[in-house]
Amino acid sequence: MSFVDLDRTNDEDELMRKNIRRLAEEVLRPLSIKLDKMKPRDRVAPGSPLFDAIRELKRMGLHRIHLPRENGGLGLTNLQRYMVDEELGWGSLGFATLIGVDAIPLTITALFGSEGIRDEIVKPWIEDTEGKYIGCWGVTEPEHGSDYILAFRDEDVESFGMGNVIIEHDGDEWVINGQKSAWVSAAPVCTHMGLHAQLRDGKSLRDGAFVIVPLNLKGVRKGEPVDMLGNRECPQGPVFFDNVRVPDDYVIAQPPFYELFSDQLLNLTSVNMGAFSVGLARAAFEEALKYARSRIQGGKPLIEHKNIKLKIYEMFERVEAARYYVRKAMDFVYTKFFVDQSFTTPPRYARAAQVYAKKIAFEVAHDALQIFGAYGLSGEFIIEKLFRDARALLIEDGTVEALSLDAADDIARNYGL
Repeated sequence: MSFVDLDRTNDEDELMRKNIRRLAEEVLRPLSIKLDKMKPRDRVAPGSPLFDAIRELKRMGLHRIHLPRENGGLGLTNLQRYMVDEELGWGSLGFATLIGVDAIPLTITALFGSEGIRDEIVKPWIEDTEGKYIGCWGVTEPEHGSDYILAFRDEDVESFGMGNVIIEHDGDEWVINGQKSAWVSAAPVCTHMGLHAQLRDGKSLRDGAFVIVPLNLKGVRKGEPVDMLGNRECPQGPVFFDNVRVPDDYVIAQPPFYELFSDQLLNLTSVNMGAFSVGLARAAFEEALKYARSRIQGGKPLIEHKNIKLKIYEMFERVEAARYYVRKAMDFVYTKFFVDQSFTTPPRYARAAQVYAKKIAFEVAHDALQIFGAYGLSGEFIIEKLFRDARALLIEDGTVEALSLDAADDIARNYGL
C-alpha cells in the first residue's frame, strides 16, 4: 500500500495531487538536481533550466493558487492548497520557494491594490504562462534579518534601529533608496518585488510600507547571485534602489495598517514554508526507505536490521505528525485571512507550524543520510542535496529561533487560561 492520506479526500483532490506529483517527479526534481551543480551566474543566465521550471509552474497556474476564484485564482480548497505545497516541497524545495515568493506580491496586490494597478500588473501576471512576471519578497537587509520578526512586538522597538531601504512621499510619487541584502529569494530573476521599506519620517520598523516595485524601473540594480549551501534552484541576490520612483497606488500598505498586514503576511508564509518542509521531510524519508530495502549489508537488506527498521519508523512518525499539524494550521490561517478577512489571527500557530516542520525536515534528512552511510556524503544520491536543503530551511524565511521567540511572546501575552 502506498501513501495514505488520513484526511477524507475526494476524486478531485486526488487527481490534483497526482498531477502535481507528476510535475514534481518528472520536471522539478530532475531540473533541481541539474541546477544544484551549476554556478550561480549560470543558473540565472538566459537558457538556464531554471526558466523551463518556471514556465511549467506558470502553465499549471501555481503562482495563483492562493487567490480566490473571484480574484483570478484557481479556487482551491485549503486542503488542496496544502497538498500542492507538500508535493512541490517533495520535488524541489527551491522551486517551491520560488513559486511561493512569486505569489506574494501578486496575491497582495490582487487583494488590496487599486483598480488601476490590478489592470496594469495583476491581470497580465495572472494570465502569464511563460514566466514574464516573476515576483519576490524584499524583507531582509544588511542590518536586518530575522530581527524583523521580533521587532514589531517588542516594547522597545526603536532599539532595533531603522530600516536600510527608505521610502518618502514626493508629490504623487514615492521615492525609494537603499539596499535589500543578498538573501532575497528569486531576486536575480525577479521582475516585481513586494518591498518592505521604512518611511522617511518613521520612528521605528513599525513605520513602514509594503510597495510593489517593478524591477525594470530606473534606479534599480541587481547584484550578483550568491552561492548557497542549499536551496540553490531558487537563486538569491541583493537589490539596490537609487531614487527609484513609483506611483502613489503602488504603495499597498502603510501605518497604521502596515503592522497588522506584515504580521498576517508572515502567518501566510509560515504555513506555506511548513508545508514545503513536510514535503522535503517526506522526500528524505522515502529515499531512506527505498535505499534500506535495496542495500545489502551484513548479508541482508538494511531494512531487515532492527536498528534501521526502528529508525525508518521514527522518521515516518515525524513526517505524519508534521503533516497534520501544518495542515490544520494552514486551514486555520487561510480561513481567518481569506474567509473571515481577519487581521488579528494569533501568530503562535503559524510560527509553530513552520518551526516544527523545519526541525522535522532537518531531523529526518539527517537520519536518512546516516542510513545511506558514505554514499550519502558522495553526492551520488539525492539525499545529500536534501540534507543541505533541510539545513538551509532552519535559517530561511526566519530562523527557527526568531520564529520560536515570536510565538513564545504571543503565548506569554495572549494565551488565555
